[in-house]
Amino acid sequence: MINALNHLPHPQDDNATLATHFSDLAPPLTPRQAAVESARCLYCYDAPCVDACPSDIDIPSFIRNIQQDNVQGAAIKILSANILGGSCARVCPTEILCQQACVRNNAQECAPVLIGLLQRYAVDHAEFAEHPFQRAPSTGKRIAVVGAGPAGLACAHRLAWHGHEVVIFEAREKAGGLNEYGIAKYKLVDDFAQRELDFVLQVGGIEIRHGQVLGDNLSLGELQQQFDAVFLGLGLAASRQLGLPDEGAPGLLSATEYIRELRQADDLSTLPLAERCIVLGAGNTAIDMAVQMARLGAHDVNLVYRRGLQDMGATQHEQDIAKANQVRLLTWAQPEQVLLDDQGRVRGMRFARTHLVDGRLQTTGQTFELAADAIFKAIGQAFDGQALSDPQALQLERDGERIRVDDNLRTSLPGVYAGGDCTHLGQDLTVQAVQHGKRAAEAIHAQLTLNVEAA
Repeated sequence: MINALNHLPHPQDDNATLATHFSDLAPPLTPRQAAVESARCLYCYDAPCVDACPSDIDIPSFIRNIQQDNVQGAAIKILSANILGGSCARVCPTEILCQQACVRNNAQECAPVLIGLLQRYAVDHAEFAEHPFQRAPSTGKRIAVVGAGPAGLACAHRLAWHGHEVVIFEAREKAGGLNEYGIAKYKLVDDFAQRELDFVLQVGGIEIRHGQVLGDNLSLGELQQQFDAVFLGLGLAASRQLGLPDEGAPGLLSATEYIRELRQADDLSTLPLAERCIVLGAGNTAIDMAVQMARLGAHDVNLVYRRGLQDMGATQHEQDIAKANQVRLLTWAQPEQVLLDDQGRVRGMRFARTHLVDGRLQTTGQTFELAADAIFKAIGQAFDGQALSDPQALQLERDGERIRVDDNLRTSLPGVYAGGDCTHLGQDLTVQAVQHGKRAAEAIHAQLTLNVEAA
């Protein structure tokens, strides 16, 4: 249970009813729908959708396979480029990636090819008698991967595929990272993150050790001594702060903390419910938090952002989801004061109206208040500096708070690589993290192979 919300009531509906509110956001295609949709693809030779895909999936090729009723071949095309292709098909913002780039995405054609749903169809319907990627002969090399999120899992799988032994060090009791703990429940249903994890591990050669926290019971220096290479897929484990008084009051917490609790709950009716809630932020996490609270039964959900709608990190698609769930989007408002009741618990928030002056955000002098039983912060994740507190880790060069890497995901320390949200490369997307893990694995493999040949 989330201690900061212990004083709140529970949803009125029972668990079975609530579960229906968290079914698939985008229902999967039927075989007939997949056949019709795949026939819409023009199979472009120089396909812009491929250029827009962070994980370099050969999109026209896998769609052609679906059209030719070769679903297994389509799945292999996808998974060879993105081993987490099933989850990425569900959570990727395809509306700003491959589908936005689709040549059919214009006024005359009306709609792009539904690439994300076709990718999901292929991966979900492929029937493999065994893991589709067989390991190369053992190299005798051992690599440490810190973090079992999308970047770490993708790196581990590719390294194991090349014949290396991999040990993943994971802080939590479950592997999966963001896919397991941070994605809206209606985007990854039916324990999909764990089923995908099981598939990844079937390649063999991967061991996961849970309860291993870098900067606590694990140090980078020790890993460098014990392994031939190290990959850091640490993610962003800390939440940014508002910097306001009473930020620790009951009823105010990070959105990621609540989402994690919701995703792990066996009975949704036991969750605390803020019938009136405020979500601070403008990204997909803010949308996820607001929509899920509405689906649990909240009657007044306000998502508040200090700039305008056009500046929101959440895509238009995500904003439309929020509106469809009766979430009110309030813009040009900046948190000014946490309002407390006589018992010191959250009762609302005062906001300052904002506007742009010569391109800079400033307050107008006007304020307004919103009543709320809880306030959820979704103003961004921060790097947990404690993770890199041992003497060796402190030598890592940074870009701000994140780890600096080159184009091959190499850090400033020999044999240490990093990828995913803990670096500044690309967007903070699941598919980008997967690509980082894959690229780092190829760079590690190339370096280890070179070392063997030189010896």
